[in-house]
Amino acid sequence: MIDQVITQFDKGLRTLFAPARSARPIPGGDLPEEPMTDEERRHAAALMRVNHCGEICAQALYQGQALISRDDSVRRELQQASNEETEHLAWTEHRIAELGGRTSLLNPLWYAGSLIIGIAAGRFGDRWNLGFLAETEQQVEAHLQGHLDRLPVNDQKSRLIVEQMKADEARHAETARGLGAHDLPAPVKAVMKLASRVMTTATYRI
Repeated sequence: MIDQVITQFDKGLRTLFAPARSARPIPGGDLPEEPMTDEERRHAAALMRVNHCGEICAQALYQGQALISRDDSVRRELQQASNEETEHLAWTEHRIAELGGRTSLLNPLWYAGSLIIGIAAGRFGDRWNLGFLAETEQQVEAHLQGHLDRLPVNDQKSRLIVEQMKADEARHAETARGLGAHDLPAPVKAVMKLASRVMTTATYRI
C-alpha cells in the first residue's frame, strides 16, 4: 500500500507541475492555424483551459479510486483511463499555448478536492466506484459537446482535440458499465453537476 501511495504522490506532482506527454499524435496537430479575432482566441483558450482543468481533476479522481479499489481488473481499467487522460492533458496544454493562453491558477485546489472525492468514492466498493467513474465520464462527455458548440467556427484544431477527448470519455464510461458499475442515485448526480458547474465557471476566468 505504501508503494502505491508514493507512486500516486509522484504522479500527482507530475500532473500538476510537469509537462504532460502523449503517445498518440495531437489531433489536428498538422493543420494550419486558421484566422481568428483576438476575442475568439481568448475564448477558445479559456474553453481549453477548462478542459485542461477537467483532465487534472480526472487524474486525481482516478488516482484516489485506484488507491482504494479492491479489484485488480478495476485498478487496471482505472490506470488505462488515467493514461489516456494524461494524453488529454498534453493535448489541451499544447493547444492553450498555441492560442496564447495559460492553464488555470486553481489547478492545485481542484486536484486536491478531486483526489479526496476519488478516495471517498472508492470506499463504497468497486461497483459504486465504477458507477462514479461512469457518471463522471458521461457528464464530461456532455460538457465537451457543449464546448464543441461554443468553439469559434474557424478553430478546427481545438475542435478535433475535443472530439477525440469526447470519444475517449464515452469509451471509459462504457467500460465502467461493462465492469458492473452501479447507477448512482439522482441526488448524487445533481451534486456532481453542480460541482462541475462551479469548477468550469471559475476556471474559465482564472
